[in-house]
Amino acid sequence: MKILMMAWSSAGRKDLEEAFVAEGHSLIYPPFSIEEKTYRDLPEVERLMASLLREEAPDIAFSVNYYPAISNLCEKYKLRYISWTYDSPYRRLYSVTVTNPCNVIYVFDKELYLEFHNAGIKTVHYLPLAANTERLDAIGEAPSDSLPYLYDVSFLGSLYVEDDGFINGIFSSLSDFTKGYLDALMAAQLKIQGYNFIEDVLGPVLDDLSRACPIEHEPGCFETKEYYYANYIINHRITAVERIDLLDAIARNHTVDFFTQYKGFSLPNLRNHGFAEYYHQMPRIFKQSKINLNITLRGMKSGIPLRAIDIMGCGGFLISNFQSGFLEHFVPGEDFVYYESKEDLLQKIDYYLEHEEERKVIARNGHDKVAAEHTYRHRVREMLGMLGG
Repeated sequence: MKILMMAWSSAGRKDLEEAFVAEGHSLIYPPFSIEEKTYRDLPEVERLMASLLREEAPDIAFSVNYYPAISNLCEKYKLRYISWTYDSPYRRLYSVTVTNPCNVIYVFDKELYLEFHNAGIKTVHYLPLAANTERLDAIGEAPSDSLPYLYDVSFLGSLYVEDDGFINGIFSSLSDFTKGYLDALMAAQLKIQGYNFIEDVLGPVLDDLSRACPIEHEPGCFETKEYYYANYIINHRITAVERIDLLDAIARNHTVDFFTQYKGFSLPNLRNHGFAEYYHQMPRIFKQSKINLNITLRGMKSGIPLRAIDIMGCGGFLISNFQSGFLEHFVPGEDFVYYESKEDLLQKIDYYLEHEEERKVIARNGHDKVAAEHTYRHRVREMLGMLGG
């Protein structure tokens, strides 16, 4: 197939492009990027697209994440548009354009897929995320004399405190009733793993949230107020509280190595290393950590985050919060380990730091399962297979 690649600097972009080529497909690129201002100049984009389609005659267009403007262009020019959305939550999925017949939209969260499926939307499908184990295997070997363990417990990710000024500004302008109501909701949600109820119970404070933070919708968006406030305000705050609390608890007994874009965060016994580059630094961190944590963003319904797939794909040992998506593809205690509470997490960290061989066997099993079933080449075959590609 000839694929019109609507590329941007997404994690895994190189891996995905290499997988398309390795599977026998050719890639062509538009003379604009969806990260550039040109993309917002729709008449100019349409002119460039029309010219490219005449000259190259691609079989499909593809992008990581779904873009309504690309869908509309593909629908107009009768070109099949495949997108694989690796962000969750993701506002652009709540666009009237998702029903365009040209679309084949993949999401990695099965509960999210079922939400669309049960609403009668047949253009959205389920497809888990992937890792390039061949590339990851080539970045150093498993920990040894040449690549020793450097970290006992590490976490790579955001604390969601970078936008504290924005969120604090919203919360400070809410009524005392709304503040108390949201504090109670967040405290209750923090006690529950595997199910998020925030979106379902915002009715009593929705008007106050709307006043404090009016929503700007893209044209044709059917995203609800409940969805936006739950997933982009409240669940970010819950995630920040949870991650800080867990890191603080772990650091009381172990050194924690933290890799994040936000250098302003510190705790006793926590080493903040700052940003880790995706393709070269991140795999070494996962390989050189005895325990790698995954603390999923609240609001992600059931999917396996890319961080977790990358950890296992590197041969790293993974301890994660519970996400039901894991159970479809991996075996707890055999391929990875999940925790059910803060106390459970602390106990499991102690246990697996002391049981190195057991930890190594689980890490190796997780790696081998990803290599056998969850590489980018597997996903390319699945995506294009339904098209006869």
